[in-house]
Amino acid sequence: MLEVDVVIIGAGAAGLMCAIEAGKRGRKVLVLDHANRAGKKILMSGGGRCNFTNYTVEAQNYLSQNPHFCKSALSRYTQWDFLALINKHKIPFHEREHGQLFCNDSAKDIVTMLLAECEAAKVKIQLNTQIEKINTAQDLPGFKNLEGLNFSIMTDKGTIATQSLVIATGGLSIPKIGATPFGYQVAQQFGINVLATRAGLVPLTLHAEDKNKFAPLSGIAVPCEVSNQRKSFKEAVLFTHRGLSGPAILQISSYWQAGEGIVINLLPNLDLISFLKNKRLQKSQAKLKTLLVELLPKRLTATLLPEALLETTLADLSDAKITQVAMQLHEWTIKPNSTEGYRTAEVTLGGVDCAAISSKTMQSQQVAGLFFIGEVLDVSGWLGGYNFQWAWSSGWCAGQYV
Repeated sequence: MLEVDVVIIGAGAAGLMCAIEAGKRGRKVLVLDHANRAGKKILMSGGGRCNFTNYTVEAQNYLSQNPHFCKSALSRYTQWDFLALINKHKIPFHEREHGQLFCNDSAKDIVTMLLAECEAAKVKIQLNTQIEKINTAQDLPGFKNLEGLNFSIMTDKGTIATQSLVIATGGLSIPKIGATPFGYQVAQQFGINVLATRAGLVPLTLHAEDKNKFAPLSGIAVPCEVSNQRKSFKEAVLFTHRGLSGPAILQISSYWQAGEGIVINLLPNLDLISFLKNKRLQKSQAKLKTLLVELLPKRLTATLLPEALLETTLADLSDAKITQVAMQLHEWTIKPNSTEGYRTAEVTLGGVDCAAISSKTMQSQQVAGLFFIGEVLDVSGWLGGYNFQWAWSSGWCAGQYV
């Protein structure tokens, strides 16, 4: 039986960060993962360039049944701390809109950095490993004689005894790269509450009638403001063959509930009523469609507005008709059918109940030596580097205590 101080299950962002910090403290750390390489989700994120954090990180950028839980970790290991690590390894990066930070070259730079830090901290990473069973000292009569060791992890490559066990297995998002419910199952095994999960940061699908109507617009992207009764996001909306995507839709999807409608303002930076009334004075013989083509893609307005209305000259466009046009384009309301699910979701909402976990140490309140970090917890960030920052912060915090 192999004996180590810390076993971390999951060689992703949170797991590797925790391993680095624990290794720096002189702990003997073993990271286990069923995948054939570390950091798979990091490698595919941000279109292969990894949106690794954001210049502005606040608790309000996260969803959780326990909205204060993330504050401690985010304040103790900040975006500036991670940027110091990026700069130490001389990784070139750039800022995009809304403070999002991406690698200039490749997400591989982030994984290479983390693995280099693991090596320096004498962390051992064991891939292609299946976990068969986790036991506590109380479950194995001969095991409790091993002083200070709380868990045994039975794998297809042998049994490991450890003092601290860290679950960093992520959520259910993107099963094609190996996402499983393993972390939730471990929590339930030890009597820790797991909140219902669903896909977040995910494209929305439409009912058949709307899908048929809007599918021909696939590939068109428009800067919009998308809202429901709880939240509003001002970013691009992308029409797809199945429904709606783009940053604004991904953001609102985390706040969307089945059966709800969403309101899309296709011209968030323009008062269309004033615009059309002014144009009516200047270009009375111009047709409405001629004016709108300057503002929105022709195919989009043709889908949303009746042809007879588009063919109307501005001189014949009454104030009531102008209001009708403005309502349709400023307050286009549509009721999604569903989401595309975990297959394309960037995060999993819900998960291990934060009420059962210490916000300072990430340790279970009821099981000594058992820690949960990263996406497996009921903490989900907005699009824009927030989920990686949660991984870095929660992993760092656990690394100080395991």
